[in-house]
Amino acid sequence: MQTTHKLLAVDGLNTYYGHSHILRDVNLDLPTGCALGLLGRNGMGKSTLLKSLMGLVKPRSGTVNVMGVDMTGRAPYEIARMGIAYVPEGRGIFANLSVRENLEMAARASADGRREWTMARVLETFPRLAERIAMGGQQLSGGEQQMLAIGRALMGRPKLLLLDEPSMGLAPLMVEKVFELIRAVAAEGMTILLVEQNARLALEVCTRGYVMESGQITLADNSAALLADARVRTAYLGE
Repeated sequence: MQTTHKLLAVDGLNTYYGHSHILRDVNLDLPTGCALGLLGRNGMGKSTLLKSLMGLVKPRSGTVNVMGVDMTGRAPYEIARMGIAYVPEGRGIFANLSVRENLEMAARASADGRREWTMARVLETFPRLAERIAMGGQQLSGGEQQMLAIGRALMGRPKLLLLDEPSMGLAPLMVEKVFELIRAVAAEGMTILLVEQNARLALEVCTRGYVMESGQITLADNSAALLADARVRTAYLGE
């Protein structure tokens, strides 16, 4: 069930690569239980925003608050300990480890010893991984690697799941399967920030959407309103 509690609050974020100003005064609020789609063309700053949230790129100004705690520019491991899991573009699985080993290395128990996302639950949610449990990461298809990357992130019991371009490089049928799984995870109440070039898919999965252009948030609304917006339909839906 969604609440009004802000799990993530970004205020006035500015990030640079050298002298290039990439993120420009970005503001973003993400309530607990919300799935938010971040839309935009290549090079607009979407991936840089996720990296800034994870501490992989240090913002020059602005703040990133996670559950009310200022985590701006903190080390990635500190941000991960706050319950943020990151599935990067390119997936980042360990090719020389089996599916089981990839999942086990990310497992994290709760303070009371329970795991909300156990191995059994992940394999039930991703039955394709169960069929390939002993296979090495390098033996999986691109779509299966994407499933493994998401499943591995869930094994860490995250409060927030960051997904960067999960459809990239996948065949249409596998894109459909991956997004069915993302939809199922979102329906269970997982808070998600999804970066995705396929605007229609993102808005069908998410309850809200932001549009990023040239490092700035230019539109923000619920998904139904964005799908009906003429600007979005022309620029991102090809209509």
